[in-house]
Amino acid sequence: EDWTMEAFGNDVVAVIQKLELKEVVLIGHSMSGFVILEAAEQIPDRVIGLVGVDNLQDFENTFSDEQIQGFVGYLGEDFSNNVAGWIRTMFPANTDSTLVERIADDMASAPPEVALGAMKNLLKYNPREVLRAVRAPIQCINADRYPTNVEGNRKVAASFDVRLMPGGGHFLQLEDPATFNGHLDAI
Repeated sequence: EDWTMEAFGNDVVAVIQKLELKEVVLIGHSMSGFVILEAAEQIPDRVIGLVGVDNLQDFENTFSDEQIQGFVGYLGEDFSNNVAGWIRTMFPANTDSTLVERIADDMASAPPEVALGAMKNLLKYNPREVLRAVRAPIQCINADRYPTNVEGNRKVAASFDVRLMPGGGHFLQLEDPATFNGHLDAI
């Protein structure tokens, strides 16, 4: 009933435990960067690495309640159209329009209560407390659209590092799978 990063992290942990996995590398795109942090906090003895995909740009960034309510409120006013329009802004201009529309349509078809609840909790989430307990190294593969605060992030996660994909958008793994997979293999 409340789509929090902690609840999503619990789901990841449940799968790892059910499959009796002993050493895992968790990979999380977008919001799932915080989800994998939550899972790593819960089972630090099993998580040997974390890979964020276009996320975890700035552990020091916070949003006010007014900013959160304004954005979530905007999305909720005309959910399908506003979400689709917002998602389209996440791609570089030269991205295959079929890919852009497929992802925009998919995101816009989510149940509004789930999507808006998850977005609100994402924007409220503060990773700094969780990061104190995370022992696994953290690597990100990020687009260069938004700056990644490497030095600031290392203040709370000493192992933090990033590989940039210049000119990419938010869905790097779909926009340029070959380059993305090369970075993932290297990590």
